Amino acid sequence: MKKYPVFFVTAVCLVALMLLFIFWGAGMNFDYIIPKRLERLAAIVIGGVCVALASIVFQTLVDNRILTPSIMGYEAVYLMWQAILLLLLGVQGLSLFGIAGNFVSSAVLVLLYSWMIHRWLLGNGRNDVYRLLLVGLVLTMVLGTFTQFVQLRISPGEFSVFQGLSYTSFNRASSGTLLYACAAVVCVCFLGYRYLPELDVLTLGREQALSLGVNEPALVRLYLALIAILVAVSTSLIGPTAFLGIFIANMTYALTRSRRHSLTLPVGCALAIALFLLAQLFVEHLFNYKTTVSILVNLVCGAYFLMLMVRVRAVL
Repeated sequence: MKKYPVFFVTAVCLVALMLLFIFWGAGMNFDYIIPKRLERLAAIVIGGVCVALASIVFQTLVDNRILTPSIMGYEAVYLMWQAILLLLLGVQGLSLFGIAGNFVSSAVLVLLYSWMIHRWLLGNGRNDVYRLLLVGLVLTMVLGTFTQFVQLRISPGEFSVFQGLSYTSFNRASSGTLLYACAAVVCVCFLGYRYLPELDVLTLGREQALSLGVNEPALVRLYLALIAILVAVSTSLIGPTAFLGIFIANMTYALTRSRRHSLTLPVGCALAIALFLLAQLFVEHLFNYKTTVSILVNLVCGAYFLMLMVRVRAVL
């Protein structure tokens, strides 16, 4: 316990927040209110774990603290797909398509997009991660522009539905999608855990990792694939999360003062879940649903990102 005080303090605070979220104002209603809150809590936990793991590991791979997987265009693909579905099917068709159908199709499309750009830019033994980031940034802008074009073709009612799908929300998850998402996250954690020591070595730098015998190209390709799965699951389950990854990763480094992933990853997951819980509690009990989780999270994380950029510029 003395070795990881931050982890245990964070875990205790997280459990307290979970209990507060489940029972505050529920009136011990186990017929409807508490089961629905448990369902939302599951979505919060899965989404928080996905965002934290993907962001921290991604920053290790690219050796940069102000980048997140969203620069690769994954969220842009999700938003484009939602706009296309509304254009082709309309609101009623999207309802018939179902929550599970939307979740599975969105996740598969994001994974297919990830596989294509990885095979194109990292195939045949190439390992130019910075070129991958640059292409991902350009594709994000192109896909965003195409999404805006599609938005101009849909009706105002469909546009309002699209706006709802573009925000972070824990109410869209169902028991089926939660089961699929949980299974995917467990598989990713199992595969990634085996190579955590090599990931720790990678924090020393590419040259040092290669000199210590780490197969850096294969490790980067593996973790980029796992990150794509995590982002696909989180985006399809709860929607885009914008600046949250930057905030969670940098707060984790500040609290733990370590780059050991056996410590930073659990603490990062706990922080992400806690932030989601706080935002949801504020939305429900303080603002009475007059704002959204996305607005609160983007306000806090966006302000932190600006402070981070000012600090970096001052140091330089």
